[in-house]
This record gives sequence, C-alpha cells and structure tokens, in this order.
Amino acid sequence: MKIAIHTRFLVKNKLEGIGRFTFETVKRLCENHPEHTFYLLFDRMYEPEYVFSSNVKPIVVPFPARHPFLWWFWFHIQVPRVLKNISPDVFVSTDGFLPLNVSIPTVNVIHDLNFEHNPEHVPWLVRWFYKKYFPLYARKATRIATVSEFSKHDIATTYGIDVHSIDVVFNGVSSEFEPLTEVQKTIVKKTYTDGCDYFVYVGSLHPRKNIERLFAAFELCKKQTQTSCKLVIVGEAMFLSKSIQKAYNSNAYKNDIIFTGRVPSHQLGLIVGAAYTMTYVPLFEGFGIPILEAFACNIPVITSRCTSMPEVAGNAALYCDPLHTESIAVAMKKILNDKELYQKLLEYAYIQKQKFSWDKTADLVWKSILKVV
Repeated sequence: MKIAIHTRFLVKNKLEGIGRFTFETVKRLCENHPEHTFYLLFDRMYEPEYVFSSNVKPIVVPFPARHPFLWWFWFHIQVPRVLKNISPDVFVSTDGFLPLNVSIPTVNVIHDLNFEHNPEHVPWLVRWFYKKYFPLYARKATRIATVSEFSKHDIATTYGIDVHSIDVVFNGVSSEFEPLTEVQKTIVKKTYTDGCDYFVYVGSLHPRKNIERLFAAFELCKKQTQTSCKLVIVGEAMFLSKSIQKAYNSNAYKNDIIFTGRVPSHQLGLIVGAAYTMTYVPLFEGFGIPILEAFACNIPVITSRCTSMPEVAGNAALYCDPLHTESIAVAMKKILNDKELYQKLLEYAYIQKQKFSWDKTADLVWKSILKVV
C-alpha cells in the first residue's frame, strides 16, 4: 500500500502541538509497517532524521505554506499535482487541511475548532480562511480523526458530520518527560529562577491560552501569600496581542515572571520536571498535551474545567474557572498550602497518565487508515 502523509510541521526544534503529533505518530506508522511505502510531503527541505525508515520516500513540495495564500496554493495546487504522480491508496492530513480536488480516500486529523468558537483570537485573514475552508475539508474527508471525545462531538455538531465517521486517537507524551532527581531540580531552578520554586506554563503566547488572566492570578496569589514562587512561561509568541504585553507590563510581580522562549524538547522536559506545579488554564483546547507532560514528570496540574481538559486530566488536576482570575488564584494558593492535596494529585496523575501514549495514538491512526482503504 502507498500512503501519502503531509508533514509540513516537521521542522527541527519547532515541534509544538500538531508538529509533535505528526512526529510521534508518523514515525511509528513508518517503523511499525515496513511492508508499506510512506510518501512524506514537506513544504521545505527536510532533516534526515525525519526519514524515519527505509520505506519512507520524502518529497519536497514548494513552497513553505505559512500564510493563507500559500496554504491555498500548497493544498489546492501543489499537493494534488504530487498526489497525481504518486497515485497513493490514501492521503493522510495531520492538521485538518485537505486538497479538495482529489478522489483518493483521505484521513483528516482535525485537532480542534477553536476558531469557530473564539474567532476574535485569530487574525482576520487566517480566520476567514479557516471558516471558509475547514467545513469543506471536514466534509471532504473520507474519515476524520481527532484527539478527544470533546473535539469529536464538537466537529460533528458544528459541521454536521456523522459522528460515526470520526475516530478519537488522543495524544501521547514524549519520552523526554520523566521525573527528575532532587539534584536535577536544584540545578534547573538555579538556572531559571535563582533557586526558587515556580509555576510553569507551556504553550504559545496565543490569546486563547489565557495568559493575561494567568498573569493576574499570579499577581493576586503573590499578594495574598507572599510566596517566593515565580512563574516560568515557556513558548513563543503566536498572534501575540497588545493586551498580553500590557498585562505583563502592569503586573506588580513582573520581575518574577520568566520568559524562556521556545526551548528544545529535552530542555523542556527539565523545565517541566523541576516545576512546583503546571498552570495550564486555556479558554479552549482540543486536548492539552502539557497536562500529560506534567503528569509524566510527576508534577501536579492546575487546569481549566472546560472543553477537553477534564477528559485529559481526569481526577488528577486541580480545576478552576479560566474566565475568573480569582478562581485561578485560589487554585494556586491551595496547591501551595495544602501538601496533602499536592500528594493526592500526584497519586492520581500516575494512574491517569497510563491511559495515554504515542504508541496507542499511532495504532488508532492506523486503524483509521485501514477503515478508508
């Protein structure tokens, strides 16, 4: 069988979200099924490490698709041209985009529909493209795969898709995330926070990630507890708003907020593993990989009681209302002061993390592929 997969998010040292999903699942698909040929479609020159096995045939499809006009050109002109030459048995999209003018079976992985529910979080041209084409991409797909039951029912309801044609494949957690020794934790804290404990946030500085309220909650927590804890923000700006910058500048404890920018995956594992608590309180999420990353590092989690987060975290997180700063601050204070709760969350986290792995994800994606061929 010939399987074509677009892998435009496989960019070295820039694997976030969809890129991480693509890397972990496609690598396992190629290695676990050597009897099949995988054509990986890149939008730029690829790294040799992304040619995962001898049954992989990498193809560079010009041009780098990082803008709505180039999205349209890449998926609607360039990819169909390449697929015509390959004549694959199935085409797999890892990010929701599909060529509309091909007749081969397709599996389309749609991670979430945030832009439908929070359009104000997306620049107008990107928003226009998503709202125009994603309904078409969803209906074009032979099958849809998505990462949570929440997203499954959201896609079915929003686009009128038969729920039985949507498979839940979840996400996993990478091997870089594991518990640290006390010596390792001490070294990391000396590096980033002058030896202080810290809350950590991992993700892009995107409006839907609720960074402004996290800053405000941190400020409130510091005022009310006089804790020496700091807040470490790991990630790079994505649609960074002036309001996020303003929230930081006006924060009374902004000197205790540390921005690391994007970091390599092994370094990210160290930063998460040395944290006191993961504070991940977005307004909308299709899954929430940082929750699992914290669990894998034996770190408790504060997260939002909305969208997919309760599905991922189960009983292993301290929940808050992401729309209310006070609710986030109360959770931060509680986890600082209640050591019994802290330990109980770690016990639940150990159980919860067993439910997810990239091996399971790859197996589920493979089952989706087999259904369409």
